[in-house]
Amino acid sequence: MIHRQASASSISGLLRLAPLTLSLLLGGCALGPDFLRPEVKIPPAYREAKGWKTAEPAAPSRDDVWWERYGDPLLNELVGQVDSANQTVLAAEARYRQAQAVVSASRASFFPTLGSSVSATRAESNSSTTSGSNTNNPIRNTDKLGLSSSWEIDLWGRISRSVESSRGSAEASAADLAAARLSAQATLAQNYLQLRVTDAQLRLLQRTITTYQRFWEITRNRYEAGVASQADVAQAETQLRTTQAQATDLGLQRVQLEQAIAILVGKTPAEFSIATVEAVPEAPLVPAQFPSLLLERRPDIAAAERRVAAANAQIGVAQAAFFPALTLSASGGYQNTSFADLISLPNRFWSLGPSLALTLFDGGARAAVKDQAVAAYDQTVATYRQTVLTAFQEVEGNLAALRLLAEEREIQRAAVRAANQFQELTNNQYLAGTVSYLNVATAQASALSAERSSLDLQNRQLAASVALVKALGGGAWK
Repeated sequence: MIHRQASASSISGLLRLAPLTLSLLLGGCALGPDFLRPEVKIPPAYREAKGWKTAEPAAPSRDDVWWERYGDPLLNELVGQVDSANQTVLAAEARYRQAQAVVSASRASFFPTLGSSVSATRAESNSSTTSGSNTNNPIRNTDKLGLSSSWEIDLWGRISRSVESSRGSAEASAADLAAARLSAQATLAQNYLQLRVTDAQLRLLQRTITTYQRFWEITRNRYEAGVASQADVAQAETQLRTTQAQATDLGLQRVQLEQAIAILVGKTPAEFSIATVEAVPEAPLVPAQFPSLLLERRPDIAAAERRVAAANAQIGVAQAAFFPALTLSASGGYQNTSFADLISLPNRFWSLGPSLALTLFDGGARAAVKDQAVAAYDQTVATYRQTVLTAFQEVEGNLAALRLLAEEREIQRAAVRAANQFQELTNNQYLAGTVSYLNVATAQASALSAERSSLDLQNRQLAASVALVKALGGGAWK
């Protein structure tokens, strides 16, 4: 309906609506349950943390550089490239920005929308007389310039719950980004440390190959002198060739580790290489924390909790659909049969007023949406609790691994010393001609196996230390 003048009665009616509208604005409430963190059973201390120094509480931040504890400058440099070069982390960062944009879009619903339109139409109307005979059909031109605005009042909290849900999803995306960053850092650190242990194993095999080469030559000379048998020569060569094959296989493992590290820092394997160094880092002491801090420091737990909050808010959104929606609408502008003198007072029109819209029957669609929201919330709660349980399992498992591996390494060091002593004695006896080469082969194989087992234990200990840092959520070590 076009109003060319605002009458006194219409203005009076609008004034009467103002207190009602204000009361509705101020009296709005958010339907649905308020978020509470799901309850989980938290042990007072880790069972495997006996004898470990407890860390002081410290909030995690992006400035935490736990990898520096391994004392390797190249490792520090490589891990520092994860944020800017790792494609998985960059993808997670993009998803976080998308989630932030969704929050901004949800917040926009709190404000009115304003639109404008310009139109020019030419239409023919079909008119008839009361007797049913047709008359001339007039052609009418209509030119229109207008503004329109609408504003949905958040009477039942649908918009606020939607914003709450999108904010929870954005916070979950932020935690996902932190989890992706920590995972990439930990994977890179484990691969790098394993590469350094592989270098140590290659050095061990090269020394062993040199020794086996010398004994093969000695055995051939003894065979030519009639002191050793041809079987001794064959056994010496077999031992040499087998060790050379093991070294070649280790070389392949090193190449694969180097390539994996290249991908983690966003480079192609062809443009990336890591030089061999003599030093192998030792696993630092990772202090255990209070179990309650795990809920604050693990990004995957934080992400799961925020998804519970987002799902909880969706229940309120579903409940608000059962209540009427209140919208304030306003429009105005100018309309005439031509653009000439369009913007003039006689051509003005406007309208203003609230409207309530309520769905009376939908065949149970709204109830189904609410049931879906409740089920989705229950799913996120179960996922959150499972994430917490998995986190405690990972911490306990890696604490136990570090404790037992430390004990095993001490035992293995003693085994290495005994094997080397046995090898030295047997080599001297063989050179003196008092034992056969079979004794030498057995002693050398035992010594090599003991030293490789020791390096394997060191690699497992380093991997477990990184895994424990990841299980604890990263963070500064006090």
